[in-house]
Amino acid sequence: MRGAAIRPVPRYAVVRASSLEQIERELEDDSARAREALDQAFARFESTQPHLADAICRLLSKPLDEPALALGYFLSIAIWLAFERTFSETRLREVSPDALTATEEAIELEQELRAAQGGEPFDLDDVVSIEQPDVLAFVHEHVDAALDPVGRSAREGAAREVNANDIDAVYRAIVLLTLCLSHAVVPVDGAARGSVELMA
Repeated sequence: MRGAAIRPVPRYAVVRASSLEQIERELEDDSARAREALDQAFARFESTQPHLADAICRLLSKPLDEPALALGYFLSIAIWLAFERTFSETRLREVSPDALTATEEAIELEQELRAAQGGEPFDLDDVVSIEQPDVLAFVHEHVDAALDPVGRSAREGAAREVNANDIDAVYRAIVLLTLCLSHAVVPVDGAARGSVELMA
């Protein structure tokens, strides 16, 4: 069931799992070269999407629980890289402040509408999953891992409690990021027209 307040994502703007999986493998590399590439990716994110990057950075600058902070950094750069590689700069417009605000308001309205319908079996997760299924599956996989004490114990050597509210705040920011970037993608012919106009 599609959202009532959230605009549908065009089929040409959907990101595939293969792109996210490749980026995940690269982000797991802890070499000096990989860290330098990651720093460059963050710099490109901030320069090409300044308003969106600022919104994400404001969240990540808050006193978040460490697992939530790590999750936010990882998901934000992984998803942005997936859009950048899938569509390139020619097809990914800058998200304006107005578009950012409109998307935030649409998410809030969607949640309010569904909360008001007590018998509605679909929630915000379901709506966004319809629009970007592979991205949301990727996000859920990593959110679940962050909330899993057994998995964290194996990775970090000791289980520790995670602040679920911080994880939820990160999740909402990543949904915002995903929808903003989805609606910033232009079709191939739109990118071609833009190039012609620039050359004229």
